[in-house]
Amino acid sequence: ESEIVSMTAHMLGASQTEDDVCGVVSSGGTESILLAMKTYRDRGRELHSIYRPNIVLPVTAHAAFDKAGEYFKIKIKRIPVDENCQADLRALKKAANSNTICIVGSAPNFPHGIVDPIEKMSEIARERGIGFHVDACLGGFILPFAEKLGYPVDAFDFRLPGVTSISADTHKYGYASKGTSVILYRNPELRQYQYYTIADWPGGLYFSPTFAGSRSGALSAACWAAMLSMGEDGYKDSIQKILETAKAMKKGIDEINELKIMGDPLWVIAFESKQLDIYKVMDQMTEKGWNLNGLHKPACVHICTTLRHTKEGVADRFLSDLKEAVAYVKANPSESGGMAPVYG
Repeated sequence: ESEIVSMTAHMLGASQTEDDVCGVVSSGGTESILLAMKTYRDRGRELHSIYRPNIVLPVTAHAAFDKAGEYFKIKIKRIPVDENCQADLRALKKAANSNTICIVGSAPNFPHGIVDPIEKMSEIARERGIGFHVDACLGGFILPFAEKLGYPVDAFDFRLPGVTSISADTHKYGYASKGTSVILYRNPELRQYQYYTIADWPGGLYFSPTFAGSRSGALSAACWAAMLSMGEDGYKDSIQKILETAKAMKKGIDEINELKIMGDPLWVIAFESKQLDIYKVMDQMTEKGWNLNGLHKPACVHICTTLRHTKEGVADRFLSDLKEAVAYVKANPSESGGMAPVYG
């Protein structure tokens, strides 16, 4: 586990800071987020006597933060996003107050695949002495390599002094099995608030770094093996294929007049339609064998580009099927259908 944490921290800018970046392996992105929010709650209570804590985050941030709010009695203050699907900085400044224990930015967000203005958000947090968490569960194993490949990626990691924690899922583009994720902290002083200890239990000293009391070493061993097997060259090769495919898919979607891409994503491509019921388009794509995610507020659909889409002919077939789906819905506007947008 220590090597998984070390490799992930190095990838996310730890080698370019004097801070002693550290962390733990969790069971997944949701637990990483919950652990971080519990950490900020306990830190705020002990150091700043904050007993009515809140966290400020854009409406596009993951629903796991709402779960953390309900579990740990933290008020969730959601702010709007701008026309580029990024967190509204003016709203952020207005929402953060003396009870704010953490500000959250996504790299990228799940719905639209857009990276928030992390540098500016983290500076606002740093200037106010507030923790700043980067949810890189989706992009933690893509953005660092995309940057090395020359894609336009702004700094979002520990190179920014205002970033105090990052979550990154090894089981997504890290190509490990489900059941592992990494939560990183800028220093051990912050991480200590994540731990639970009790010294006077008759069963002896009890200590647990995560929510689980006992954990399987097999999952961590498999994750470690996957990361070593891939290596930096393996990750760069897979990410290059994914981003090249996503670029071609974006171009094809842009050429369909009835569809509009949300923002300027790299590989998670969300698109909406002002002329058609986008959920009916998703229904048609489902019938053709495609697994797209339905989203709402606003109504849209996204495809998360993976290595499977990089195989020869797959992207072309996707675009061909999408054109047919749009044409069908356009020709049959009154036909019933339209799946509800459900996560997962």
